[in-house]
Parts: sequence; structure tokens; C-alpha cells
Amino acid sequence: MSDITKDAAPAGEVDPALLEILVCPLTKGPLRYDRAAGELISDQARLAYPIRDGIPIMLPDEARRLDD
Repeated sequence: MSDITKDAAPAGEVDPALLEILVCPLTKGPLRYDRAAGELISDQARLAYPIRDGIPIMLPDEARRLDD
């Protein structure tokens, strides 16, 4: 088994190493992973960035606004 296959996250999941380095593109602040919703949440920006096929979509135009 190759290192890529061995270390890859399951389909639909985000690689934990990637989660450690990603930040909100607007605030440069931390993100939290909401596995159930399939989103990365920026509490500072009040945005939820979608994850599609295991790939975080870090575009503010694609993010969902969080209600207070």
C-alpha cells in the first residue's frame, strides 16, 4: 500500500493534517470541523465553508452565513 493511500482520509472526510493548517480566508482565524454538517466553521466570520468530496471550498461566496 502506498503512503498516499495509507494516510488518506476516508472518502468524504477531510484529511486531519489539512484541518490543522486551514484558516478562514477572511479573518485568518481558526476553523472548527463540523463533521455532521460537512462544513468548516469560522466563528469569527460567522461563516460555514462547505466540504465537497473531501475538499474544503474556502471561497467566501460559497460559504453559508451562520445565524445568531
